[in-house]
Amino acid sequence: METSLENLLKAFVASEKRITVLTGAGISAESGIPTFRGPEGYWTIGSDAYHPQEMATQRMFLKAPMAVWQWYLYRRSVCAHAEPNPGHRAVTGMERLFGDRFRLVTQNVDNLHLRAGNTPERTFQIHGNIFLMRCAEECTDALTPVPAAFDDWSRDREISSDEARLLRCPRCGGLFRPHVLWFDEVYNEPFYRLTTTLETARQTDLLIVAGTSGFTNLPNKVAWEVSRRYKAVIVDVNTDRNPFAALAVRQEGFAVTGTCGQILPEILALFQAA
Repeated sequence: METSLENLLKAFVASEKRITVLTGAGISAESGIPTFRGPEGYWTIGSDAYHPQEMATQRMFLKAPMAVWQWYLYRRSVCAHAEPNPGHRAVTGMERLFGDRFRLVTQNVDNLHLRAGNTPERTFQIHGNIFLMRCAEECTDALTPVPAAFDDWSRDREISSDEARLLRCPRCGGLFRPHVLWFDEVYNEPFYRLTTTLETARQTDLLIVAGTSGFTNLPNKVAWEVSRRYKAVIVDVNTDRNPFAALAVRQEGFAVTGTCGQILPEILALFQAA
């Protein structure tokens, strides 16, 4: 890590400035959660195979809701068996150190940040949480935990008629849906903290981007809003160069090459040593 970055991080602790950490799939990949963009992501319905970008849509849910639920229940089990890694724990340490000066924006739906100890109040899950569900008919905005009856869901297990009844809203009788942002949907404030996230970005003095490649809309807007703030600094942590790294360097920030599990604990140690 560059000496100039080390000095900046140490000086930041004594300031009154605000820090935001933005995380993506890379941090959870180190916990063994696949991105589902490889062969394991394809899903078979009858004789047809579907790509994740087809399964994770409202269109597919309307066409084959139980098949979409089976896919998500399997993903949920994969996430449930994963454990937070040193990268997650370092982000938790940052929140403990900075308190209300800290915010976490995560694209990940796997719940690992909250399991590591980050607080729901300061964590914006902008793509939702796979362990929650809500009424697909939108009779209420309330979020409900996915029932424990669906724990340890195997890839080939089908949903029984009794289990299907657990996926119905008791208020209106309509289907519950996974609380995740689908590819054919847009960000909003009630479910995905759109307004709050952008307002946070406009108040951020130090943005640490960890394990995300810049392929989704809102994270890019976050980085752009931070880059417009006077003297704000972006630090990108990734194994590969990406748009966030390019923006960071262009704005006199830093691009650090390495895994989240390696670099984020080093950043936390520098904060703690200040």
